[in-house]
Amino acid sequence: MKRMIGGILVATALFSLAACGGNDKEAGEDFSISDRYTLDENTPAWKLDKKEETTKIKWYINSDWTSLPFGKDVTTAQIKKDLNIDIEFVSGDDSKLNAMISSGDMPDIVTLTEKTGQAALKANSWAYSLNDLAKKYDPYLLKVVNQDTFKWYALEDGNTYGYPNYSNTEADYESGNIPVNDNFVIREDVYNSLGKPDVSTPENFEKVMNQIKEKYPELTPAGFTTVGDGAGPFLDKLQDFLGVPLEDEDGNYYDRNLDGEYIEWLKTLNKVYRDGNISDDSFTDDGATFDEKVKQGSYATMLVAGTSGQGGNFNEFMKNSKTRYIAIDGPSSTSGREPTLNQTGISGWLSNYITKDAKDPAKVTQLFTYLIDEPGQILTKYGVEGVTYQYNDQGKIDYLPEIKKKMEETDNDAYNKKYGISRFLYFNNDRVNSLKVTTNSALTQMQEWGKGKLKPHFIIENINPDAGTPEARSNEAIETKLNTTVISLIRAKDESSFDKTLAEYKDFLKSNKWEAIEKIKSEKMAENKEKLN
Repeated sequence: MKRMIGGILVATALFSLAACGGNDKEAGEDFSISDRYTLDENTPAWKLDKKEETTKIKWYINSDWTSLPFGKDVTTAQIKKDLNIDIEFVSGDDSKLNAMISSGDMPDIVTLTEKTGQAALKANSWAYSLNDLAKKYDPYLLKVVNQDTFKWYALEDGNTYGYPNYSNTEADYESGNIPVNDNFVIREDVYNSLGKPDVSTPENFEKVMNQIKEKYPELTPAGFTTVGDGAGPFLDKLQDFLGVPLEDEDGNYYDRNLDGEYIEWLKTLNKVYRDGNISDDSFTDDGATFDEKVKQGSYATMLVAGTSGQGGNFNEFMKNSKTRYIAIDGPSSTSGREPTLNQTGISGWLSNYITKDAKDPAKVTQLFTYLIDEPGQILTKYGVEGVTYQYNDQGKIDYLPEIKKKMEETDNDAYNKKYGISRFLYFNNDRVNSLKVTTNSALTQMQEWGKGKLKPHFIIENINPDAGTPEARSNEAIETKLNTTVISLIRAKDESSFDKTLAEYKDFLKSNKWEAIEKIKSEKMAENKEKLN
């Protein structure tokens, strides 16, 4: 409700701003770099800029978290030195963003978490076009941006205002540099002792969970990453394992949540729950509690959403025991569909904008270029050469021994504060993964298992109804209902309760404009296909 109300407030402010003409200032109309440097399309402007005074940059993140203090760790100290800048991070929610937009008192940079929110859709009213900024302050920017991503982010006027982190294109998926980030894992000792069982069918899954309970009564047979206020890995993650289609035969929106095989697997999980092989605690455990159980190996099997985030826990369990967790083919299609696992899509995660109130738009543009360019990617992902890593004989990045040791520790707050590796991630992507030495960690086998199983979900990105519309409000209500429904289905006391809960959800769809929402989703899918050629 808080997010919905905040979205409405932001929409109201932005529509008012647009109606009044907004801030129509063009890049460079009242800011000159003539005494600082001459543009060179083959050289990044930060290397040319002769400005001696340190530029102070205010960077707003529209989320309730902030970065580490800028310039205090090895990584950001190098950024500070190279660009002669100092960054103040501030954070907030939609209400704070609304207030800034309404007052016209914007920071230099704004980072959004929602590409389809009104702030992003109306970015031309408060942010500079990156096309214009590149032309007037740093043409090298257009050499380092990914052109597919740049085109994807263009608004109706043809200009691009925001640029994301972790935007993966078709080429990135095909490169093999993007690791899977969702797995079904099992303790290797349990797997071997049971004769390497197949758990890919509903019948086998149910049978093996009972075998685990009988042979390993001290373990929880089936676990999963925390669900929080949602349904955790039991929605799109499970659907991806089952290869549930993204569109119907006519290329329109396909309701994956009512797919027959998916419902069949939810019934299986419900039976496993009723057999006592899924713990009630798993639905209420917070992140810290779950982490501790992973470190102790308390789960025989797990459906993991966000494998990389469990790397430290998996490493600690492997280090302190005689076994490890390995990825296997978990819940699978009953009709032969291949898994279609997803990773971060072309929209990325966070999107960054340079506002029309930027005090020094040239310097901020240089910062964008610096962070998007490969040297900036290497810095923010791996640190500083000679301090955190070195290049080996094959030209691959290899962490120094001290860093490797620290990275294996789960309680490494001091390490993070000192080095800041992978913490300044506002423009990071996975393309530089290929530059690093492959290490044998607890995640290596899991990532190997996933090769060939990733499939882009670009066509269903950003297809929800626009914020502030009646369909958007209905869609949010449906998403909330869906999350509670899926958990209720898994925890149903019997088959009759399962069927009743499912029927109630279907009735909820009908009474909340679902047909109109499906039509909007299909139309937006068509627009996505056009953008993607």
